Amino acid sequence: MSGEADSKSFFRKHWEGWRDFWCERFSVLDNYSRFIERGQLPSWTDADVEEFIASDPVHGPTLRTTREAVKYAAAGSLIGAVSTAGVAWKYSRSPHGAVLSLGAGAVFGWTFGQEFASHWLQLYRVDTMAAQVKFLDWWDSKTGGKS
Repeated sequence: MSGEADSKSFFRKHWEGWRDFWCERFSVLDNYSRFIERGQLPSWTDADVEEFIASDPVHGPTLRTTREAVKYAAAGSLIGAVSTAGVAWKYSRSPHGAVLSLGAGAVFGWTFGQEFASHWLQLYRVDTMAAQVKFLDWWDSKTGGKS
């Protein structure tokens, strides 16, 4: 046995054994890592997004549809939050129960709204992540890489 293998701790050996497993599960982060690691991009406006949509005939419509899906998710979040908090308040008259159900309803409603948008707008047919990454590349080149 080599001295290097013996000097590694149990946790180090365990982490190295599972690192490939977790890297494969979170491979989605590789697409965004160059934007996350380099710092924060300058903020953009809706006019900038519309300029990208007009300039890119492939990824522009996908980005527009993805941005529309957020409206469905936000509406679902609002409906979920208000309805669950209302039911909790009606039956328990507990302020902390209503607040907890407000938060939980918002999360569940957002998820349901996003799933509804995915099916209604057929987001499963397009690569939304590629459109978002193309927009971030476009924005990075437009701003000259300024942080």
